[in-house]
Amino acid sequence: MNGGQMMITIGALMLLSIVILRVNIGNLNTNEVLIESKVEILATSLANSIIEEAFTKEFDENTLSTPAELLSNLTPATSLKPEGETYPNFDDMDDFNGLDIFKDIPGGDNYEIICTVEYVDPANPEIASAIRTWNKKITVKVTSKGMTQILNDQTIQDTIKMSSVRSYWYF
Repeated sequence: MNGGQMMITIGALMLLSIVILRVNIGNLNTNEVLIESKVEILATSLANSIIEEAFTKEFDENTLSTPAELLSNLTPATSLKPEGETYPNFDDMDDFNGLDIFKDIPGGDNYEIICTVEYVDPANPEIASAIRTWNKKITVKVTSKGMTQILNDQTIQDTIKMSSVRSYWYF
């Protein structure tokens, strides 16, 4: 092999090495995005499941046996919490207020789920109401170690937050 062929071979090997390196970097980035997406999709599913579960329960502890015809029949805003029940054996939506549990997903991550339930004014459901209304909002926040990012040398904990308003109707 002469000097010219040797240089072409070395150049071809260097070019091949660069191409392989670029492909591997692309694959690593793709895998990282896939893992982050999986973690966030699971967190979103968990939040949605808790909201759906809360909506299958009675609107208020005081509407379990008889309908509430007056706002004064509903639980006071300062008393929205379990009345001795423990998760998952809640009987009304208020019981989810203050719920703080961990869910370990097989093959996944450990997720922390925190819930709040509050009365809201239907004209402005972003603001909690200190008085009873016919509307309650449940907010579910889900976090996990897999939702941690490092940005500019700072660790940032990402959180999935979902809310939904439920209204009480009696005919």
